[in-house]
Amino acid sequence: MRRASTLAASALSRALLSANEGCATTVQPRLLQAALYGTTTSSTRRWWSSSISGSAKAVSLGLAGALATVAGVATLSQEVYAKEPPSPEAVPKDVILYQYEACPFCNKVKAVLDYYDIPYKVVEVNPISKKEIKWSDYKKVPILMVDGEQLVDSSAIIDKLCNKILPEKSTNSVPDDNEEKKWRQWVDNHLVHILSPNIYRNTSEALESFDYITSNGNFTFTEKITVKYAGAAAMYFVSKNLKKKYNIFDERAALYEAAETWVDELKGREFLGLFS
Repeated sequence: MRRASTLAASALSRALLSANEGCATTVQPRLLQAALYGTTTSSTRRWWSSSISGSAKAVSLGLAGALATVAGVATLSQEVYAKEPPSPEAVPKDVILYQYEACPFCNKVKAVLDYYDIPYKVVEVNPISKKEIKWSDYKKVPILMVDGEQLVDSSAIIDKLCNKILPEKSTNSVPDDNEEKKWRQWVDNHLVHILSPNIYRNTSEALESFDYITSNGNFTFTEKITVKYAGAAAMYFVSKNLKKKYNIFDERAALYEAAETWVDELKGREFLGLFS
């Protein structure tokens, strides 16, 4: 089952409407190229159009899902399938993804599943009780169950999944010259640290982001209220600590610079690494 990404549309609508904050408009199309990925359906495009006409104060949490997923995919708004699809015999029969809808690392995994057109079910995990994954010793997401085997950690999941569906490609790969590994590490070690300072830049944007989280996550009514205000306050201070730790003076400039770095490296290609 292919899943359209409303996260990318949400991120782009807000990024493109931020010109009044002093961001160069020539940079924003580059951000668009970097952030759009996966599949886009007509309903997503209608959502995107309506979002453009509305107000947008913050870069929504969708930016995390959209931009972190550049480790797997960077393409324009169209359905994209693998140039070298796995053989029908290699495609797993039973795939279940335990996730948070807004989690960037979960979206990395979904991008790969969608790219190779692997059918999968999604289980939305309650981030407070985590009752959906009580059966697992691993208490984080994503968790991917592939024909009864548990895979954890987004990068490890992608590696093991691709080994299963494309064994010949894994055998012929050169570890020392692995473009895919290089850019996934760049996302995990650099890009993710830029996202929180942009998403939770001030208190109003933090609350707006948690409006998105609580409306798309698996919460009871009481949990929604608690998570919205407690979570927004906590992540606002976390974002300030990240700015200090990683010497981020201008979070918007750092975000656009990261998008520029990614798009420049494409050199006219649609993908990097795994999908080249």
